[in-house]
Amino acid sequence: MANFVLNAQARAEDKQGKGASRRLRREALVPAIIYGGDAEPVTVTLELREVVKALENNAFFEEVVEIKIGDKVENVKIQALQRHPAKNTPMHADFKRA
Repeated sequence: MANFVLNAQARAEDKQGKGASRRLRREALVPAIIYGGDAEPVTVTLELREVVKALENNAFFEEVVEIKIGDKVENVKIQALQRHPAKNTPMHADFKRA
């Protein structure tokens, strides 16, 4: 079982793109994508406070992370993390299915 569990919400097609991502960040949400494996890529939204808390532990970058999207669970590893250049807060995350 994974030590890290993040709750996410799936994003609709109209909630994607630069403008929509900026609006999400203003609401303390982090846009992210889950890809890899045989399934299609899924765009999700994570809560900023959950991501920041998980990033405090260096093992977050090495271990499998569970992302709960409704009643579905994805086991992933973090592939890339983009941070704000001045504030150092997460701006976008890429997860690869494990």
